[in-house]
Amino acid sequence: MTGEKNQKPKYYLISDAVGSLVNDIFQSVSVQFPSVDFSVTNFPFVQHDDMLLPILKQARLENASIIASFIDKDLNRLALEYCETAGIFYVNVLDRIMSHIVDQTGVQPSGKPGIRHQLDDVYYKRIEALEFAVQNDDGQHPKRFVDADIVLLGISRTSKTPLSMYLANMGYKVANLPLVPESRVPDIIFEIDRSKIIGLTNDVNVLNKFRRERMRSYGIENASTYTDDARIEKELAYANDLYEKLNCPVINVADRSIEETATLIMMFFNSKQTNA
Repeated sequence: MTGEKNQKPKYYLISDAVGSLVNDIFQSVSVQFPSVDFSVTNFPFVQHDDMLLPILKQARLENASIIASFIDKDLNRLALEYCETAGIFYVNVLDRIMSHIVDQTGVQPSGKPGIRHQLDDVYYKRIEALEFAVQNDDGQHPKRFVDADIVLLGISRTSKTPLSMYLANMGYKVANLPLVPESRVPDIIFEIDRSKIIGLTNDVNVLNKFRRERMRSYGIENASTYTDDARIEKELAYANDLYEKLNCPVINVADRSIEETATLIMMFFNSKQTNA
């Protein structure tokens, strides 16, 4: 048994649509086991018995576990029965959730795979938001800040751009403005709805490290004002003074992933919307 446990675990991720959901779920779980080397094979758009059966047979030969996101009841039933007979681990990540909703509402699911990927209003909203984030990155067009859902402020290396893109992918129009003590803050910042504004900050040592790495990527090895601790402290003090004047929420992005920071931003944003 010890030998079997040391083998590289194989997983088949099967879906009758794109398969992004089952992939996301498996990734969320697998990162909890950083020492394990998983073998993962994806099978998207499996929508017929004659497509599914060969995959099930191959899984049996390779002793692979199966994680699926089948909307189609017949495909789910076929996979479940085959795996029970063959002794293969099988779970459909949608099954229990859909069953629970049916029990609660009495409404049957549509049975159409991939509905969430159809070109609908949500999709176009996300594309529009991404275009807005690109066009209004790094304070390019301050006058457009009035059209933003969220405005991010921060000194260099406080994750403004990746946060803008991440939130835009959720459908929010995001603009961001870099703060530099020597540059005047556009008047529009004091004119727009303050509930849109989020201030970003970071720790001196983290900023120093990030900035040195950035300089090295440009082929510059020697220290500069950009990476000087006193300079960084001056920038942080300038930003914090502005945040006080604006009375906006401030998030320290040090040791936080983009996802964690975005979650905090949405908490602030949604609480303001609720209290408005």
